[in-house]
Amino acid sequence: MYRGRLERDLSLWVGKGLLGQETAGALLAEYDSRPASFSLGRVLMALAAVLLAAAILLVVASNWEAIPRLVRVAGILALIWVVHLAAARMLARGATAAAGGLLVIGAMSFGGAISLVGQMYHLSGDQQTVMYLWFAIATVSAILFRSAAVTVVAGFLSWASFAVYLQDNDTHWIGLDPWMAPFMAVIVIGLVRYTGAERARHLAYLLLIGWLAWLYTLYEEIAVALAFAIGGMAAFVLTALPPKPIASLVRTGGAAPAFYSFLVAVIGFLLLHIEIEDGWGLVMLGVVTLAASVLAIVLRGRDNGAVRYLAYATFAAEMLYLASVTVGSILGTSSLFLFSGLVVALVAWMVIRLERRFSASAQGERA
Repeated sequence: MYRGRLERDLSLWVGKGLLGQETAGALLAEYDSRPASFSLGRVLMALAAVLLAAAILLVVASNWEAIPRLVRVAGILALIWVVHLAAARMLARGATAAAGGLLVIGAMSFGGAISLVGQMYHLSGDQQTVMYLWFAIATVSAILFRSAAVTVVAGFLSWASFAVYLQDNDTHWIGLDPWMAPFMAVIVIGLVRYTGAERARHLAYLLLIGWLAWLYTLYEEIAVALAFAIGGMAAFVLTALPPKPIASLVRTGGAAPAFYSFLVAVIGFLLLHIEIEDGWGLVMLGVVTLAASVLAIVLRGRDNGAVRYLAYATFAAEMLYLASVTVGSILGTSSLFLFSGLVVALVAWMVIRLERRFSASAQGERA
């Protein structure tokens, strides 16, 4: 998809005399020489690794009573060593896809080994401790082999650990264990930066958002919703206008930090709408929500498509909601639809004006 757009743009620039034909061909050839971001072979290799790892875990779960304990322990330890040594050999040869698949099997086998030892010798402990240990081992493996595949495994293990906690504690806050979810998310983000597993960063950010949503279910107070809105917007402004000490760090994070921080703010505004249903408070909340959407578009709308569309959607939804609760009680249904259509037209006009301004600003910067 991107290659097609790039080829069309290069042809357009060549036609306008902005770029030579040889230069355009060289640029396209350089892009084609890059390793593909999507590879069916890598996907199939990852699926094969997951299936083999699942088979190992199922065999462990069957508690193969006919096999002596020592043989069972030696067998799974040998498997762990074999797959990691084979992965190191594959990495030395440059076969990163095969190495990643073997490392996934190794990371999953560690979980099977922990469960097997506890199962055979009836060691004290619980599922939560197993998940912590499993996540820690996967983290070490990702660091030692600088493996993007194991980073993804660690991301899913962080989710699994949080799910186990919620299940074991009936979604209540007990002790310090609830803090492990954001702690694991931070570790996963660090692994993403170290291993280059860019897509795995979404697992960490979504875990943080899920953890925040769980906090609201514990208290369901307006103060919590207000903290989401204010904290999310503060984090968004910090990513949009980062101070010099963290500017380079924010830039290397890509578009995700700004989008997810603004998403937290939008969730906060949504929760506030649930808490505040009428009166001047609702009007003020609507104005603030609209202002936050416009601010998001102004600060990151041009460079961050995800933030731009989320802000557009928030602005339009807020306008329609205010129209429904304020005008809907006065006018009939047909009049409400007419007014809503005018509101949408106004929103579309504002969006077009903003996009033209972004385009003019970009041309001015290039000049």
